[in-house]
Amino acid sequence: MTMDTFFPYQLAVAAAALSGEIEDVYRREGGLSREEWRLLFLLADVEALTSKELSRRSSLDKVQISRAAHRLEEKGLISGQRSTQDRRLRDYACTDAGRAHFHALFPRVQARAEEVMGRMDPADRAALTQGVDGLIRASQGTD
Repeated sequence: MTMDTFFPYQLAVAAAALSGEIEDVYRREGGLSREEWRLLFLLADVEALTSKELSRRSSLDKVQISRAAHRLEEKGLISGQRSTQDRRLRDYACTDAGRAHFHALFPRVQARAEEVMGRMDPADRAALTQGVDGLIRASQGTD
């Protein structure tokens, strides 16, 4: 077995390559780091999420969440406060400016992702979508 044929490695490389393509947009045009983008993406269309929920949904650890949230708060894109249900956690929500920034930036990020995915053969793209869905279900024990 080599790394080039080990599926988890191949999947990680492919995900990193796609992520790098879209990161160029939100970093250059939106002034956001990868971690900041993930938090803003998760918060843009919900009322609020706890730091624990952000960590679970983003695959970022609590230190990454805390640092990215702090930077987003400094930029005025999110607000945070101590959770009323668990004092160890923080509740985060998008500000109006944060929602506007996200919704202005998202179409360009989505267009870049579509541009990259559009380079794939349609049958390969459909198979990839189906395979990733299956992998997620299998990893969650629901397949």
